[in-house]
Amino acid sequence: MEAMKVKDLMVPLDEYAVISEDATLFEAVCALEESRLKYDTRGYRHRAVLVKDAKGAIMGKLSQWDVLRSLEPKYSQIGDLKKLSGFGLSAEFLHSMIDRFELWKRPLDDLCRKALDLRVGGIVSSPEEAEMIDADASLNQAVHQLIMGRHQSLLVKADEQVVGILRLSDVFGEVAARMRSCKR
Repeated sequence: MEAMKVKDLMVPLDEYAVISEDATLFEAVCALEESRLKYDTRGYRHRAVLVKDAKGAIMGKLSQWDVLRSLEPKYSQIGDLKKLSGFGLSAEFLHSMIDRFELWKRPLDDLCRKALDLRVGGIVSSPEEAEMIDADASLNQAVHQLIMGRHQSLLVKADEQVVGILRLSDVFGEVAARMRSCKR
């Protein structure tokens, strides 16, 4: 995969859902659904929307996971969920957290109504350096970064600007196509 570059496989910004930081969570979900229907011709669904700041620069991505987490604000009391998930917590402990932090006590319909008022800018977090990759980086480097960070996607940068997104599903599709073309 050395010859292929990230820019050869990324989804450019103009083919991906991008919303304003002032958009509501409801608008973000609608944009995600619309982009899946409108832009995704590769066969894999978009799993995030990109969020731009007031100047139009991409400030982060809002994933399906982020949307669900934001519907229950008490998750913020638990701490860094990414770090916790790496510890291999038992199912029993995870179930006990629901009671301990009183998670999901209100019906989901009540929580979803909040999506009409909840602003994306308050939910999205700035991507870490490990969630970004240069457009000219090799696909090998991207695979390594996706694996080590257990990322579903990487923001692609060129000249310090986000120009697209590299999705794990597209990388997997490329790897699978190459495997199919191998001679036995």
